[in-house]
Amino acid sequence: MHHPREYPLFRSPINRRDFIRRSAATTAGLSGMAALLAACGGGDNGSSASGIEVASRENPSTLPFSDDNPAIESGLEPESGPLKIYNWADYVWPKVVKDFAAEFDVDFEITTFYNMSEAVAKIRTGQVDFDIFFPTVDPTPKLVAAGLLQPLNHDYLPNLEANIWPELANPFYDQGSRYTVPYTIYTTGIAWRSDMVDQDIPAMDNPYDIFWDPANAGKVGIYDDYREAMTMVLLRNGVEDVNTDDPEQIDMARDQLVEMAEAVNVRTTIDGTYSGIPEGRFAIHQAWSGDIVAAPFYFPKADYGDPKGLLQFWWPSDGTIGSDMMAIPKSAKSPVLAHHFLNFMLDNKHAVENFSWVGYQPPLNSLDPDQLVKDGYVVPNLKSAIVEKENFDTGIVQTTLAPEVDQTWQKAWSDFKSGV
Repeated sequence: MHHPREYPLFRSPINRRDFIRRSAATTAGLSGMAALLAACGGGDNGSSASGIEVASRENPSTLPFSDDNPAIESGLEPESGPLKIYNWADYVWPKVVKDFAAEFDVDFEITTFYNMSEAVAKIRTGQVDFDIFFPTVDPTPKLVAAGLLQPLNHDYLPNLEANIWPELANPFYDQGSRYTVPYTIYTTGIAWRSDMVDQDIPAMDNPYDIFWDPANAGKVGIYDDYREAMTMVLLRNGVEDVNTDDPEQIDMARDQLVEMAEAVNVRTTIDGTYSGIPEGRFAIHQAWSGDIVAAPFYFPKADYGDPKGLLQFWWPSDGTIGSDMMAIPKSAKSPVLAHHFLNFMLDNKHAVENFSWVGYQPPLNSLDPDQLVKDGYVVPNLKSAIVEKENFDTGIVQTTLAPEVDQTWQKAWSDFKSGV
C-alpha cells in the first residue's frame, strides 16, 4: 500500500481539480468546448441538433452508435504502443502507468491539458493524437455527437461489471457505458480548520451560511469555478436544479456572491482547499472531497499528515456529486492497448494504488470507508469525505448547459469577478 506521505516529492503543487473549467471557460467568444457545443447544436434543456439530450436520472441517455464509427473487434492482440495518454495534470500516478507499460511491454507518454475547453479544442481540430482521454460528464454527449470518441468493446473490460458500482458501470449519462468507463467520484462541500473556526458548521440550520458570516472575514475562499461557486449559492437557497436556465435564479446567485464578497472579502482560488487550508491561508473553503483527502499532506512539517485532526469536511447527502471518466478517442492509434489500460485502471489493486496518490476515489465495490481510514488512505477526521455508493443516488450532478445558457452563467460570474 502506498500513501502520499511516502512520496511527497512526487506531488506537484497543483493537481487536476485546479484546472477544471478555468480561463478558457471565462473568455469571450466560442472556442474549445463552447465551439463544439455550438457546432453540435443545443437548444432548450441542452438538446442537440443530433437528437442527444442532456441526461439526468429521470432522463437517462443512451449515446448513439454510428455506422462510420464502429467498436473494435473482440480477440485482437494489443498494439506495440506507445500508449498515449491525454489527462489533467497530476491526475494519474505515473507509477501505475509504468506498471501497466511493464506488463504489456510497451512505452507510454502522458500529455496534460489545462482545462476541458483546451482539451476538446485540440481533439476537435485534430491537433492531438492520443489513445486515452479523461473527459468530464458535461461535454461527453457532444463529443459523441461530433464523432470524437469511439465505442467501447466490453469484451476487453471485464473489471467494469465485476468491480465498479452498478450506478456507474451503467451510468445515467452513458447508459451501457458505450463510450466511457468511470475513473473517479467526488463530492463538493465545505472544508475548514477546527482551530480557526468557532462555529459548529454541520449543526447550523444552513451550513452554507458560513460563507457569508462576517466572523470569518478574510479567511474564506471559494473555487475559481463558475459552475461550482454559483451552484453552491443555488443550493443555499434550496434550488436543486443546478443546471437552471432561469435568469432570475442565475442573477440571484450572482447577487449573493457579491454579498459574500462584501461580507467576508472572499477570495477565489485554485489551491485554497488542499494547500491553502493546511498552510493557514484559509480557515474555510469550498472543497472537492478529493482535494481535502489530499490536504493533510500539504501541512507544514510539524503537522504533516494532520496528526491533530484539524481538518474537517461537510457535504449534504443531497449536494453535488461528480464523476470523471476515461474514454478512447476515435483517432486512437492503439485502441486495443487502450482497452486493456481501461481494464487495468478498473482493477481493484491498481485503482486503489492510484487513489493513494491522486486523492480522488475510484467507485469500487470493494472499498469500505472504515477500512480506508484503518489502512491510512484517509485520515480519521476526514471520513466524511469518503464517497459511498448510495451518495450517487441522492447527489445532484452538474450537466451540460446549452450554449446560450452557459453564456448567461458566465456573464453572471464575470460580473461577480469584476468586483473581487
